[in-house]
Amino acid sequence: MPATSPASAPLLHSSFYRFTPLADPLAAAARVREWAQGLNGLVVLAPEGISAAVAGEPAAVRAFEARLLASSLLGPAAELATGGARPLLFKHSACQTAPFGRLKVTVKPEIVALGLPGFATLPPPDEHDASHLSPAAWRQLMARGDAVLLDNRNHFEWRLGRFRGAVDPGVQHFRDFVAYVEQHAGAWRAAGRPVAMYCTGGVRCDKTAPWMRSLGLTVYQLEGGIVNYLATLPAPENGAAHEWEGECFVFDNRIALDAQLRETGTHATDVFDPARPDEAWRLARAHRLNEA
Repeated sequence: MPATSPASAPLLHSSFYRFTPLADPLAAAARVREWAQGLNGLVVLAPEGISAAVAGEPAAVRAFEARLLASSLLGPAAELATGGARPLLFKHSACQTAPFGRLKVTVKPEIVALGLPGFATLPPPDEHDASHLSPAAWRQLMARGDAVLLDNRNHFEWRLGRFRGAVDPGVQHFRDFVAYVEQHAGAWRAAGRPVAMYCTGGVRCDKTAPWMRSLGLTVYQLEGGIVNYLATLPAPENGAAHEWEGECFVFDNRIALDAQLRETGTHATDVFDPARPDEAWRLARAHRLNEA
């Protein structure tokens, strides 16, 4: 079955983020909340920027994106628009299931809090630096075979789907990722192996990359994450081999997408292992949401 195109789907999901200083995140949140009326989803603002995932009728989603691009909220409009020096990348996927039940716009100290060692002294994240590889360049790097292909997500996400050959750091809590990298960084440096790191949308990798470089590692990142890769280089319809294996977990009601960004019908009980404490509470929360 061909993938439902964003243009013909009843609902459109859009996710994006931007690291940019916000002098008044509360005021920025008020503007975003006004522009996002008619949509559902989660938008997090912080002094370091914005991270968002929203969904609604396609025309409403694109109108919201247009308001962001036309404003100076996240930087000069010329940088945000397509073709600008630092464009705002909206990652789209078509939805049959409503991903979210309501709109929540919130202000937090960080758009993604990872508790990285020495974070205050690290360079700020930059989602447009030269370490970001386009999907095509990422495919070429994977084909070379000399890089450590590092999955920067939870263990249950890796278990559900991953790039072929990707290393699983066994993350139940982000401190597990830190411990894994610290344990292996010396060997990677000694072998001259770069680290090719990926996550769902890119924001976690961008937050992590400066810390990993502080350990002397050469780090590459997949621009726009898994979602952008699959949107750009989807699995062939004829079932031919693809670098992505399995399903991509998404933190919304759809649960998982296949390599053509179609909903799979996977349920929370298929994803979370109740024998693992960090997954048991996620499963219990999913049950509560389904019963609400």
